[in-house]
Amino acid sequence: MHMPSSTRGGNPPASRQRAFALWIVLAAQLMLAMDFLIVVVALPRIQLDLGFSPAALTWVPNAFGLAFGGLLLLGGRLGDIIGQVRAFRVGLTIFVVASLVGGLAQAPTILITARVVQGIGAALAAPSVLALVMVMARDDAERARGLSLFTAVSSIGASAGLILGGILTDFLSWRWALFINVPVGLFVVIAIGRLVAETHPKPARLDLSGALTATVGSVALVYGFISAADHGWIAAGTLGSFLAATVLLVAFFRIEERHAAPLLDLSLLRNRARLGGLAVMALIVGVHFAVLFMLVQYLQRVLGWTPLGAGLGYMPLTITVYAMSHFAPRLIVRFGARGLMVAGSAIVAISLVGFALLDNSSSYFPAVLVPLLIHAVGVALIFAPGTVAIMEGVPEEHAGTASGLLQMDQQIGGALGIAVMTAIYAFSSVPGTFAVGLPEAFMGGAILAVLAAIVAWRAVGSSVEGLATSSGPTPVIRS
Repeated sequence: MHMPSSTRGGNPPASRQRAFALWIVLAAQLMLAMDFLIVVVALPRIQLDLGFSPAALTWVPNAFGLAFGGLLLLGGRLGDIIGQVRAFRVGLTIFVVASLVGGLAQAPTILITARVVQGIGAALAAPSVLALVMVMARDDAERARGLSLFTAVSSIGASAGLILGGILTDFLSWRWALFINVPVGLFVVIAIGRLVAETHPKPARLDLSGALTATVGSVALVYGFISAADHGWIAAGTLGSFLAATVLLVAFFRIEERHAAPLLDLSLLRNRARLGGLAVMALIVGVHFAVLFMLVQYLQRVLGWTPLGAGLGYMPLTITVYAMSHFAPRLIVRFGARGLMVAGSAIVAISLVGFALLDNSSSYFPAVLVPLLIHAVGVALIFAPGTVAIMEGVPEEHAGTASGLLQMDQQIGGALGIAVMTAIYAFSSVPGTFAVGLPEAFMGGAILAVLAAIVAWRAVGSSVEGLATSSGPTPVIRS
């Protein structure tokens, strides 16, 4: 559309249009964040409809998560090279088409393939979400608000996916967990092209060797833990996956050191606070996803709840995280990023100890609800300062790459957390009795949360200046 003179040359656009553009971008982030777990509550019905074997059924969530996490660095780099808006729209279009194909699938191979393509599209779009949130802001206050909203949407996305998945599965069909992406995604693709002008592309040679080693190495690492849960720690497939992951990830860092236009500028990892933030976020997101994954099965298999009931069981967590996210910027100013991340990690550890008390005779209240609320407070204290610590000081030309690194950290961390805690569970479980093995798995998660608290104390600075990154020129909001 034609821009009036008041918006030319980078002058501040109308605040209402700017706010609408922000919410459009955040709607896409919520959709992408929900998609990893939105199908989990529907897995029994997917298995019945399409004839999945029990082992193959695990690939319905994992195919998306592995493709998404493994390609996020490439998606972030492409956003920097071709422009954030263009990368966002292309990725979201791929995601929407794959969602439609997955919803229409009549065979397991079609659904799993569609989930992989969904992950590819999400990996192209997701890094541009945070980059656009950052560069649309005109000052530190707007960046702080944008970051707060981004972290709120990201942190509630997984649990919101379980709730929405339960509602759609019970009242319509599991297929609507995928179909719902089509109208929402198409609206966002069209609207963002009219509202936000393109960022400044930074043409460069694409680091395909780095993309290949990072992607396959990440997938091999996650698959190693999945294989450990299914086949044991000393199985040939498990050991081979870990060996391949080690070789490929070492090769990736060697390539990045020498490449003229690296996929990941390793200078981003030389900041101690950023590196600490990445480690804490990976650990806590991993534990958080594992809690969601295991509790939804506990609610259905032990307490006998329906998919809708299991989804709604997460409503207290979702509400608490969203409510607390509004206070995050003020809490960061008062207590510093390190203080919040240490406290949040410790609170998450306490919640995991509470979950470890679950057994076949437990009830939702208080055995599930009380630790769930404690857990919500803990993760809410971590996501905002963790995002700030990671994105602080990143220049505009690396905003997409840093955003891709952050979200790769979360996706791979989430997949690893589920795989690690499932492997611990499998070691102690008894077939036919789901609750046996949960205490060991949750105590393993508590140890990971304590480790996150130690990392936060040692690596993250006592405060993070500015509450946001330096973002450079602001793209124009179109009227």
